[in-house]
Amino acid sequence: MSSPSPVARSTDPKVILVTGASSGIGLQTALDLLKQGHIVYGCARRIERMEPIRAAGGHVLALDVSDDDSMCDAVDELLYSEGRIDVLINNAGFATYGAVEDISMDTARHQIEVNILGPARMTQLVLPQMRKQKSGRIINISSIGGTIHTPLGAWYHGTKFFVEGFTNAMRLEVEDKGIFMVLIAPGFIDTGFSGVLAKELDRNEKAPAYKPLYDALRHTNATPGSPPSVISEVISRAISDVKPKTVYRAGKYSKLLYLLRRTLPHRMFDGMMLSMLK
Repeated sequence: MSSPSPVARSTDPKVILVTGASSGIGLQTALDLLKQGHIVYGCARRIERMEPIRAAGGHVLALDVSDDDSMCDAVDELLYSEGRIDVLINNAGFATYGAVEDISMDTARHQIEVNILGPARMTQLVLPQMRKQKSGRIINISSIGGTIHTPLGAWYHGTKFFVEGFTNAMRLEVEDKGIFMVLIAPGFIDTGFSGVLAKELDRNEKAPAYKPLYDALRHTNATPGSPPSVISEVISRAISDVKPKTVYRAGKYSKLLYLLRRTLPHRMFDGMMLSMLK
């Protein structure tokens, strides 16, 4: 039996904008893409935390994905300097955790602004140039949380489900224009999420009725994940593959949990998730 044909890949340097590049997956991805010879613009609110990108030969821009002027300025500056943009990596995001009854609407709105409206607006801003070029890639970083659901994560999961639906629908609008929409769905990744989650639970816990769930989630929050480099590698493939896959899944439990969710009935999956917290 003949071996499968290798995936065709491009080695041409690309102009790439990475949001949320001050830590975790975003920072690792920016640094790895620079090593591969790409022109990389790392973007985040905290410029000082992107010094490794600057030191590696990249560019850094202040960007707040909850501020429209900030997003417009970042894209304008990149296009003024480079004249084109080949890849947008929508990585910026965070997770609000707590019972829906406990989460204020101001907190919920901020979750939506960053995780939904931010990547949607960044996509709007780069599309005119990509259409003009007749080429481009928009890589949206979702999560296994865009497929499965866990207690106390309703607002977060809702935003990640949006990212998946948005990416799939956009593909029907722009692929005939030479623009690929790609979804990256990480599993459990070591990005400092466990520490952030612990603070979120402490900050949001209010109604005593949900205390058992809060305590159980705190107890299971220490599970180690895969390093961010695992996701950086699949992002690099999504950039270099001549015809990228629509979805790349990588990281601890990413494929297993996806399979279980697609196979098990809802209530059986619910029971499995709750049993993991005991």
